[in-house]
Amino acid sequence: MTAPIAPLHASDRVVERLEGTRRRLTDRQAEAVATLVQAAAEETEEVGYAKMTVRSVARRAGVAPATAYTYFSSKDHLLAEVLWRRTEALAPVDVDSGGSTAQRVERAVADMIPFAGRNPALIDACTVALISPHPEVRHLRDRFGALTHRRLSAALGPDADPAVVRVLDTLYAGALVTAGTGHMSFMDIPRFMADAASLLVSDESPHENPGTAPDIATATATATATANAEAGSTSARRMS
Repeated sequence: MTAPIAPLHASDRVVERLEGTRRRLTDRQAEAVATLVQAAAEETEEVGYAKMTVRSVARRAGVAPATAYTYFSSKDHLLAEVLWRRTEALAPVDVDSGGSTAQRVERAVADMIPFAGRNPALIDACTVALISPHPEVRHLRDRFGALTHRRLSAALGPDADPAVVRVLDTLYAGALVTAGTGHMSFMDIPRFMADAASLLVSDESPHENPGTAPDIATATATATATANAEAGSTSARRMS
């Protein structure tokens, strides 16, 4: 069984308002956009973020640069669209897959970055693009954040504390940035999020073992310290 649709979160409402301003595409235009998005992924895997341009993507896609710029205002816009489409295409979180809360969170996060191991240059580039201040990227970032929120909520279960979900939202966003700047491996993010979930949520009944659920502020501080320690360890390995 897959998780039910959660009520609209605040970021979902932002997305809902923005959705009305989105371009309505014909079938031919939608096909051109899909071709550009696929070409952007291929180009980035081959040359990396620094050398990828909208013009080089247009050339790979077999369209005029002016056509590419009709749909995408920058390479960050293009790469944010790559990440959004791959995330949106994921199957719903399977809440009947068994395991602890931490294990469900780990699987949900691993599903959200499925190409990290196969295409590290692409996930690096998409993460850099996602923090761009460009308005079109902000729109996609809102959509990406809303979808991430729903998937983490589903992994935690129907009785999840909204405050816990917000903390995990923030930790996941921070982990992506940390990995995107080279201080953490993208492949380590699912395990890191599972550790954070373990700190934030107790699977035991409070009546059976009172006081086992950690304070959220303490758990967040511990999780952040863990991320900093991992970042320092990664930097030390790179320098050695």
